[in-house]
Amino acid sequence: MPLTLRISLWLWLITALFAGGKQWLTPLLGPPLQGLIFGLTALVLLLYFKTRLLRSWIDILDLRALVFFHITRFVGFYFLLLNQRGELPYAFAVPGGWGDIAVAVSALLVCLVPLGEATRLRAIRFWNIFGLMDILFVLFTAARLGLQDPAQLRALTYLPLSLLPTFLVPLIIATHIIIFVRLRRTAPTA
Repeated sequence: MPLTLRISLWLWLITALFAGGKQWLTPLLGPPLQGLIFGLTALVLLLYFKTRLLRSWIDILDLRALVFFHITRFVGFYFLLLNQRGELPYAFAVPGGWGDIAVAVSALLVCLVPLGEATRLRAIRFWNIFGLMDILFVLFTAARLGLQDPAQLRALTYLPLSLLPTFLVPLIIATHIIIFVRLRRTAPTA
């Protein structure tokens, strides 16, 4: 990874950690938190499409590296634990937790099971559709619950879960879109 990209990623992560530590996200509970996620996602995608250095680096990666990033979605186990403790509502934690776990497990399978090139690309395409639908479902559920009672998602505003809206989820959504773009480029032309 080029040095400028590493520095930028580290600065973003440090800023996200600082914001979570200071609980700066608390006033954003509800739909504004989803707005932050989509804004950061849009920024990542804008940088991908407009910055040659970033696009060149990402485009030389094996698609499995982008898929493998999604093992971070094993965070779903933590959602389930927080639901058991009463810190996250069932409607968010259980479907979102199990969905994220399924996406993480299937990411491992797509990355590690030996497949032919065409079969692997098909598997990545199906996995990517499933993974993007899951994360969008989780965001929609969080927005719906946030409109009903923003306080029930308070755990997403402080560490460690504050890293989801400020860092991890924008990267997750952006990588799904980038995977679709890359798959489209590799599709055989008629």
